Amino acid sequence: MLNNTPVNAQDWEAADEGCWVCGGLFNHLDSWVDRCLEQLRDYEFSTFLVGTKLSGRLAENEEILWAESKTKAAEPLKSALNRELGKRIEVITGKRAEFSKPEILLIANLAQDKIELHVNPLFLYGRYKKFVRGIPQTRWPCRDCGGKGCPKCNLTGKTYQESVQELIGTYVLDASLGKDTVFHGAGREDIDARMLGNGRPFVLEVRSPRKRQIDLQQLEHAVNSSQEKVAICELAFADHETVVKVKNTRSDKVYRLKVTYDHPIQPEELKKALLQLEGDVEQTTPQRVVHRRAELKRIKKVYSAKLSGEYIIIQCEGGLYVKELISGDDRRTTPSLSALLGVNAKVEELDVMEVRGGL
Repeated sequence: MLNNTPVNAQDWEAADEGCWVCGGLFNHLDSWVDRCLEQLRDYEFSTFLVGTKLSGRLAENEEILWAESKTKAAEPLKSALNRELGKRIEVITGKRAEFSKPEILLIANLAQDKIELHVNPLFLYGRYKKFVRGIPQTRWPCRDCGGKGCPKCNLTGKTYQESVQELIGTYVLDASLGKDTVFHGAGREDIDARMLGNGRPFVLEVRSPRKRQIDLQQLEHAVNSSQEKVAICELAFADHETVVKVKNTRSDKVYRLKVTYDHPIQPEELKKALLQLEGDVEQTTPQRVVHRRAELKRIKKVYSAKLSGEYIIIQCEGGLYVKELISGDDRRTTPSLSALLGVNAKVEELDVMEVRGGL
């Protein structure tokens, strides 16, 4: 600005009337730094970022200065404030200012004279196994009360009293001192299915964690030793990009099915029909889920379908509705085992034995 103004630099530096643009704000930065440090006191973090919300008067003064000085190059007031506050907090805390993915964001709200603290989530990747039936993957709010609590749900606000998310999340919240969790799974198994084998990939998002330095081996042990319904493995720290990968990855699956028939079926007849299932399968969104998913036609592949003792083992492409592969779902799935056998076939028990791939 000195280069664009016919004012002697010595006169500029000697002026002591105070700055009419910022009102002397830069002379009182230490008080804002102290307020930032007070907000940070209870949080573990390695990186942070400082932002500023100007008052209307400061923003107007800045625009007047730019207009009257006719400057061609000027650093915004907000940028200068962010930089100076950030530098001082770095020196005092020893933490690093990070512009792309800070763990904590501090907003100096000059208009309201307060510091706003935004704690970015902690992400944990892993795989889970579910050894019992009747437990959903995520919290399932009561449909009648929407989670508020009513006589139908015994005032719990939940349709199911346990979930994979809660059985894991309880211990994660204890370790991180977070407020809540969001569960991101690589697909989901039905409530009446077990998740066995190598487990299903997931990311647990922890909201507003106060602690980030967590012993993941100890956390795994805490979850796995607390009950015999769910177990986790391969825990690792992750980020939001991992969530995107987990949600968008279509992993091939291996299922184990126990099937019942309304007429007796000979093993050789069943083996022949299973061979005919292999290849492309056309599926319209099943009737049991069409109320919450778009009604679409999909082509999915069955890699193999074999009889193993009393069970049927299906290896298939991710996204295949395996129950409907057996029942036919009123011809919404073709081919189906029911149609090939000419009987009504139904999955009595379903286990996911393998979710291939992972991170």
